[in-house]
Amino acid sequence: MSDVPFIDLGRAHEPLQAELAATFERISRSGAFTLAAELDEFEAAFARYCGAAHCVGVSDGTEALRLALIAHGAGPGCEVVTVPSTFIATIEAIAATGARPVLVDIDSSTRCMDPARVAEAVGTKTAAIVPVHLYGRPAPIDEIRAAAPDVVIVEDAAQAHGYPLRGTAAAFSFYPTKNLGALGDGGAVVCQELEVAEAVRSLRHHGAAPDDANLHLRRGATSRLDNLQAALLSVKLPHLDSWNEQRRRAAALYRDALADLPVELPPEEGVFHLFAVEVDDRDRVRAALREAGVGAAVHYPRPAHLNPAWSELGAPGDHPAAERLAERTLSLPIFPGIEAAEIERVAEALRAALQPRRTAAG
Repeated sequence: MSDVPFIDLGRAHEPLQAELAATFERISRSGAFTLAAELDEFEAAFARYCGAAHCVGVSDGTEALRLALIAHGAGPGCEVVTVPSTFIATIEAIAATGARPVLVDIDSSTRCMDPARVAEAVGTKTAAIVPVHLYGRPAPIDEIRAAAPDVVIVEDAAQAHGYPLRGTAAAFSFYPTKNLGALGDGGAVVCQELEVAEAVRSLRHHGAAPDDANLHLRRGATSRLDNLQAALLSVKLPHLDSWNEQRRRAAALYRDALADLPVELPPEEGVFHLFAVEVDDRDRVRAALREAGVGAAVHYPRPAHLNPAWSELGAPGDHPAAERLAERTLSLPIFPGIEAAEIERVAEALRAALQPRRTAAG
């Protein structure tokens, strides 16, 4: 019996191989590698897809969040509110603007920012709030906005391709394993305001003026999305809805197969970038799954404030819901093309891994 991989990008790519190869050859022959027509075309298409007025392609998801925050005024002396349950890049991007990250705990039922905690974290120095759509589950943007109606909301949408823009702006990652992934690094900022889009376009290209690359209006960086990656993303974008639907179907199969097991299932709403359950004795269960040939991963084993590099953000016990999730979360295989038989095998392996604990309890 073959193993079940945690992710298999080849299954989604295989039907597109000829088109991807032809796109690579066309760009290679054209010599247009940066800031060319293919980038403009992808930006326009992705903006439409997200229900946004503007999209600006950048080098990666971390830069997307950093530049979006700078464009909204984040910088030294400011604070940006976010959650401890996220990939550390969220924290890095905030700190890279010069602003101080301020953490609020998650709601255990959604695994996203708890709106009830937002008001107490917002102050006169708050430049923005960054809700994280963790694992592809949308954060409660409307409730967060109601808690802090005068504060800019920049969504960390790195794991949530497929949802329309609901905040002031959103930062996306196109890392290869994302729901919409490039064949390398990439990212984008989507927003409604022309002023914000123009600022991000300038910042990604050395702070240059829109009509004069040698006139530097801001202190920028080299943060452009390569034209090749933009062209490859344009090949993949029309398939995103189908891929997300395959993820949802897989999540539904998991929900049925795991219903009688002592695990906490993820929220039902989402595009399921990850299918993360919660289990007791997580590390032992993960090892048992791997021994059985089932790919399993942990996203993320410690919340931001319990990483040594960011210890100034809090201490153990400060954010109990985030800490509990970090101790118990276990990501099971999910990707476009995963087969029902593979999901059943994962469920059987998880059932076996949990059996010793169930026997001892009984």
